[in-house]
Amino acid sequence: MQFDYGDKMPLRILDEGEFWKLQETEHTDVIRALVPDLEQPFVEALQAWEQALARTQAMFVRYIEWVGRMEHQVSNEVYKQIMELVLFARRQSEQFIQLLNQLGTESAAMKNNPTAITVLNHIRRESEYFIGIAQAVLSEVVVPTP
Repeated sequence: MQFDYGDKMPLRILDEGEFWKLQETEHTDVIRALVPDLEQPFVEALQAWEQALARTQAMFVRYIEWVGRMEHQVSNEVYKQIMELVLFARRQSEQFIQLLNQLGTESAAMKNNPTAITVLNHIRRESEYFIGIAQAVLSEVVVPTP
C-alpha cells in the first residue's frame, strides 16, 4: 500500500481495513470447512470471532460511507475516530493470530490435516500483513488541520 494519498488517506485506510476484516471473517469459515472434525471449543471460538470481525468490518463500511458523504473533508475529530478504529482493528488482528497459533499447537484435528496447517499459516500471514499496514499508518498519523 502506498502511504501518500493526501486527502484520500482516510478513505484508503478505511478501504484496507474493510477488505482485511472481511478476509479474516471469511477465514474463520474456511478453517471450519477445511477441518470438519475440529474440536467444539475451537469451532465456537471461530464462530465468535466471525461475528466480532464482521462487526469491525461493518464499522469500516460505516466510516467509508460517512467519509464519502463528507466529500473527503474529514474533520480532526473524525480523523481521530478513524485512527482509533485502525488501532482497534490492529489489536483485534493480533488477538485473532493468537487464536490461530493456539489452533496450530493445540488442535489435534488441525495437526492431523497438513493442508489445514498450510492454510492456517497463510491466513496468519495475511492477518500479519494487515497489522503491518495498520502499524505503518498509525506511526505516520498526522491529524489534518481544518
